[in-house]
Amino acid sequence: MRLFIALLTLTCSLAIHAQSPDPVAVKVQLEHYYFDAARRGDVEMLDTFIEAGYSLDTQDEKGYTALILAAYHGQGPAVERLLAAGANACAQDKRGNTALMGAIFKGEVQIARRLLATDCSPDQRNGAGQTAAMYAGLFKRVELLDALAAKGADLNAEDPLGNSATRLASGQIRTSPSR
Repeated sequence: MRLFIALLTLTCSLAIHAQSPDPVAVKVQLEHYYFDAARRGDVEMLDTFIEAGYSLDTQDEKGYTALILAAYHGQGPAVERLLAAGANACAQDKRGNTALMGAIFKGEVQIARRLLATDCSPDQRNGAGQTAAMYAGLFKRVELLDALAAKGADLNAEDPLGNSATRLASGQIRTSPSR
């Protein structure tokens, strides 16, 4: 993969002499490679970006960071590498969801436990007012509810519909009234 990045860089350098490359197109292509590496768990490719000083918290059009994508897709070694390199575990996508919320949603318990060890607030909310504990309750991830509670999460905090992690874990789901 490093060879691929080197070849891409060389190609771009040669293109500079032949014609001016579109800097926006180059940026988009690099982002594509970066996010794809996170989705696939290609730690070697991620290392290339990290060593090159690439901004780890770059977001795609949905606000996803490489860490959010790696966590959601169950790529534990990539999550670990990104965290070790300084990726922001508290970053939120455009809907306010975090890597922890994505890992809980997908049932990636070990990744969720690793993300719980970061300095993020256990009561961080997404755009719908939901917390990671609410996700854990809704998807019956009891072991993560206990870990969230141990970190200080408020299991009785409510979203705008009145759902709490405790209620969701017991099967009580409140939805918006029908119109």
